Amino acid sequence: MIRRLSVAEQTTAYLREGLQVGQWSGKLPGVPRLALELDVSPPTIRVALRQLEVEGLLITRGPGRCRTISDQAVAKRQLRVGILMHDMQIKNLEQSDLVMLRVQHQLEAAGHRVFTTGKSQFELNHDVQLIARSVKNTPADAWIVSAGYHELLEWFANQATPTIALYGHSEGVPLARTGPDKVPAMLSATRQLIKLGHRRIVMIAGRGRRTPTPGNVEQAFLNELTAHGISIGPFNLPDWEETPKGLHSLLGSLFTITPPTALIIQEAPRVIAALQFFSERGIRVPEQVSLISTDYDHSLAWCHRVVAHMEWHNTPIIRRIVRWVAAVRQGRADCKTINYPATFIAGDTIGPAL
Repeated sequence: MIRRLSVAEQTTAYLREGLQVGQWSGKLPGVPRLALELDVSPPTIRVALRQLEVEGLLITRGPGRCRTISDQAVAKRQLRVGILMHDMQIKNLEQSDLVMLRVQHQLEAAGHRVFTTGKSQFELNHDVQLIARSVKNTPADAWIVSAGYHELLEWFANQATPTIALYGHSEGVPLARTGPDKVPAMLSATRQLIKLGHRRIVMIAGRGRRTPTPGNVEQAFLNELTAHGISIGPFNLPDWEETPKGLHSLLGSLFTITPPTALIIQEAPRVIAALQFFSERGIRVPEQVSLISTDYDHSLAWCHRVVAHMEWHNTPIIRRIVRWVAAVRQGRADCKTINYPATFIAGDTIGPAL
């Protein structure tokens, strides 16, 4: 037999749900206002409020005064957490890296609702205005931006909705950020290449890591070249169209006249594309060119030779994001940058300069 809820029970359920999603903060409106908004009688509102007091979600402050929302209610608040992906090919988290998938599962286990935007940053051409329009049309209590460009993260920093950057070019932006600290690993990789006699070293980085100024990892690479007496210029951190065709065109131009003896490439898919290019051109790795990936992906594990790369532990990064969302739930501001060290793994794809 299905029992119909009374008007007081329905009102209680409505107010409880409102508390869970953060419809009110600090104090609940008074009885007359709630009665008017919900179109129920004041006695019905009082019954509902007394039940929520019993549940520990509201704290009475005496006759005629608005009730305070308890810490317990805040701790149970459900947030709408939006994830803005970077890659054009990622349509859902199941196709993404395990970091985002684990973040989603842990946030959902904590009672939050997690979703991704309809289109990624790449699909919106990294156009800040287009992305901003998409974000503004998507209600969220908190945002996680994966590998965002500097201009985009600056836009998020000026919005009221709390945002944390996962990876991305966030140097100088007052925004929470977490990810690997690749600077020590980059210095180690660059020094090993120079020690092996390499002077023509090229880093292939996304536009967001090159403009408006190089990121800290890219700048560390350039500074290390300068420190060893190597003149730097556009050759070392070239501009290119960030598409498969653009990458192939860049590699073609690099290996036409005076080719680099070493490549440092960001993102594993681009490394695989470079390996395909080398195979088509008959360029041997590492005999003719050394190759380093600044990231590691499980797909690289299928390579016959271990690709030189940088690696780090994802667990503390995931824990950091979950704790940041918990702070947002509590109403606490958190704009700290907390990165975790990455290490350089030499692998089999670097050797002496030809």
